[in-house]
Amino acid sequence: MLGIIWGIIVILFAFWVIGLIFHIGGALINILLVVVLVLVIWNLIQSARNKRK
Repeated sequence: MLGIIWGIIVILFAFWVIGLIFHIGGALINILLVVVLVLVIWNLIQSARNKRK
């Protein structure tokens, strides 16, 4: 499951960087950045829970 989440994070981050470089998407770029940040935080919380078990 964590592999899928990291894959999504990488894809969203790549879209954000491409949009930032080529000035595509406007506000969509910022939404993608927020989604990436939420997924990273959620992933860190999940991995911390898995280490305690």
